[in-house]
Amino acid sequence: MPRIRYNNIDNVSTDKTLKQFRQWREERRQKKKDYSYVIPNMTPDLQYLHSNRHEASVTWVGHATFFIQYEGMNIVTDPVWARRMAFTKRLGEPGIPIQDIPPLDIILISHSHYDHMHIASIRKLYREGTTIIVPVGLKRKMLSKGFRRVMELQWWETAEIGSVKISFVPTQHWTRRTPFDTNTSHWGGFVLEPIAQDANSGASSPESASEAAEGGEKPAAEQQTRILPPNIYFAGDSGYFQGFKLIGERFNIHLALMPIGAYEPEWFMTSQHVNPEEALQAFLDVGAETMIPMHYGTFKLADDTAQEALERLEAERKRLGIAEERVRVLKYGETFKVQPERRSVQS
Repeated sequence: MPRIRYNNIDNVSTDKTLKQFRQWREERRQKKKDYSYVIPNMTPDLQYLHSNRHEASVTWVGHATFFIQYEGMNIVTDPVWARRMAFTKRLGEPGIPIQDIPPLDIILISHSHYDHMHIASIRKLYREGTTIIVPVGLKRKMLSKGFRRVMELQWWETAEIGSVKISFVPTQHWTRRTPFDTNTSHWGGFVLEPIAQDANSGASSPESASEAAEGGEKPAAEQQTRILPPNIYFAGDSGYFQGFKLIGERFNIHLALMPIGAYEPEWFMTSQHVNPEEALQAFLDVGAETMIPMHYGTFKLADDTAQEALERLEAERKRLGIAEERVRVLKYGETFKVQPERRSVQS
């Protein structure tokens, strides 16, 4: 039986020809890049991370790997503690040594590329109570590797674990782990929301939808003001596309973890990786309040450098008039404690 091959919105292709690969290789030979800048490490606050079960926090491990604490859950995104990717050595030390990661409840995998899904890292993190959430098409592979608690989601589908609602949302990308499995699993990002917020989230509950259809609202007496964590959007890996606006229309995003690297040469990478300027536009498209950049400076996946990515990001931030405090550049191991806010929810 033929295997399903997944596509991007509007069937945008990321395929490249052998001629284009040769052109990139020739251009690379002629470039002289300064890779001396290395993203600094900050000693992680392990005491806080191991004891915290109430505050929302985001700690950057490196590349697309974050340790997130949310609604009492310990979550890791795209776990990669590998020392190298193929022939490319890791450029910086992981922000938290893998043996120091608190016991995990959830592992989120955006897609199956090796720099986002490192099986050896997952084995070290996985425990009996851990749930792995993957894109549709990837569950079978994870089960074959011996992982038992695996859920797969299609675009716009959701899962609820504890008090966390996890939605899988589109990106513009592709995937492959062998010469024979190109695009046989999907790719995407994730939105984290507190379940207590369902009635007022971008994805309405059946009850609120029916009330809206009747033209009514719950009486003020039935509404409560609760302190809730922010909605967090982990963008995975993506080129710039209309899906960012669709995500902004469906969800009330507060914090966006957005890729900014692996974009050069842009004529080659544009369909699959945003550049720093596009990352900021995507941040505005999803309507987030705060952005944390990622996917730069950890592995040499393309020809851009970490310093170039950060300088372009800062120049574009100033050009667009985005307040400095809205773009939080983290060090490896640095924890961003996300402030909760009071929101009206229907009881």
